Amino acid sequence: MKKPKNIDEFLSDQKQWLEELVFLREIILSTRLEETIKWNFPVYTWKNKNIVGLGAFKSYFGVWFFQGASLKDELGVLINAQEGKTQAMRQWRFQSIKEIDRNNLRAYIAEAIDNQKKGKIIKFSTQPKPLIIPSELQLVLAGNSTLKNHFEALSLSKKRDFATYISSAKRTETKEKRLQKIIPMILRNIGLNDKYKK
Repeated sequence: MKKPKNIDEFLSDQKQWLEELVFLREIILSTRLEETIKWNFPVYTWKNKNIVGLGAFKSYFGVWFFQGASLKDELGVLINAQEGKTQAMRQWRFQSIKEIDRNNLRAYIAEAIDNQKKGKIIKFSTQPKPLIIPSELQLVLAGNSTLKNHFEALSLSKKRDFATYISSAKRTETKEKRLQKIIPMILRNIGLNDKYKK
């Protein structure tokens, strides 16, 4: 998907869920939130605070509440899409336009706005997790002092991205391929996810 500059570009790129996204957008805009594009998706804000986002994938479309964990969720519809990673954000997924109840969605959005007004938000944990370098990367660093110096000069987040990239591979061959990919990146001080960051 290309990076949309505005909502029209985002919608023009939607083939599978266009009608459903337009319907969700109409409901969200009726709450008088401000519409913008962030992270390549429509995001709706109140006084520059992210309240809800809109998105679609192959098997579902839906809304993302940035402070969804603070909502009562009386319908039991909100899920944490990344357990262990996402602290406050929750998703409400749909597979059909028939599943969308305008009044229920507006009630959730109203509660999210009210929580933001009252400061009832989840503060993100700033407790840093220890950096665990996988043995495969440790061996490469130990055998190349130039590479090791460059790696040590990287920010903690870049080091963590590289470490996770290697350790998440299941097969030895995949780990080796990934190591060969990241070595020149480390030497040039390029983070694994730099191209996705603004």
